[in-house]
Amino acid sequence: MPRLKVPDAPPALVEVGMMLYPDCQIGMVHGITDLFDVAGRFAIDHGRRPIRASHWRLQERGGFARCFDSHPDEPASNSPAVLIAPGSLHKLLEPDEVAPYARWLVDRHAQGTVLASNCGGAFALAATGLLAGRPATTHWFFAEEFRMRFPEVRLEADRMVVDDGDIVTAGGLMAWTDLGLRIVERLLGPTVMMETARFFLIDPAGREQKNYASFAPRLTHGDEAVLKVQHWLQAKEGRVSGVGDMAREAGLEERTFQRRFKAATGMTPVEYVQHIRVGKARELLEFTRRTVDQIAWSVGYEDAAAFRKLFHRLTGLSPGEYRQRFSTPQSLAEVA
Repeated sequence: MPRLKVPDAPPALVEVGMMLYPDCQIGMVHGITDLFDVAGRFAIDHGRRPIRASHWRLQERGGFARCFDSHPDEPASNSPAVLIAPGSLHKLLEPDEVAPYARWLVDRHAQGTVLASNCGGAFALAATGLLAGRPATTHWFFAEEFRMRFPEVRLEADRMVVDDGDIVTAGGLMAWTDLGLRIVERLLGPTVMMETARFFLIDPAGREQKNYASFAPRLTHGDEAVLKVQHWLQAKEGRVSGVGDMAREAGLEERTFQRRFKAATGMTPVEYVQHIRVGKARELLEFTRRTVDQIAWSVGYEDAAAFRKLFHRLTGLSPGEYRQRFSTPQSLAEVA
């Protein structure tokens, strides 16, 4: 008898978790959960699977567990693809109470979870130490205290969303709408993001073009050595000498590293670094008045012509066209 072909199981749902803590902004938690639900309905219309939204709470005996799951009948994992720390309407997590939350965030990040925060939730992310030397934003009201607590973080409080690849921070109380759209774009694509934005009457602020979408690295591949290098590259903004440096950071022979990196991320190490550098260049074009030559140099390219060619290949626009279309009405003052 001919064998019956067993149909392939559908891919697992991508999960976005919200980390709850005392006095966190429940309005944001429920609002962004609803946003993901709407996005999931549009995703189904396009033949995609929806987002699984979950809420996680610290247990009395330690450890975190789901206290809400939008798809409880689906197979569960212990690590969401994205984990969000919400803000608070009343008080920030104090240093003496943030420790278990910070430990869990560090552990999830080490497993490939993208960490995110809204408003004062950035304090929880900063307590992990993962933001040291990296850009982040929070509510302007908390900016002074944030700088006092975490002087090693490059706080950019004028920014609504800072997407730094494996860590995404959003500013004010209602910036969860911008954060939600950014996550939808990364997980479900720009078409679903735009339809979700229109449904909620949210201005997507220039995110409508797929070729302008933020670089969303693959982090849940399970190769710890490669993941270590990805986090290292993001922290260094791609400013490394070559593949040899990456291989040494991974503790692997160079040829083995290149093979494993391509298998895990879908890109060669050089391509990956190019995406990080162009992502940083896009940010500088949007928010500073630096010349294109200065930006090329600051992201690691001595040859400005080669940088322009690469930028156009990855974004579909020249640096000048990109700045004209996406720069803020009043660019930020020159950064150091």
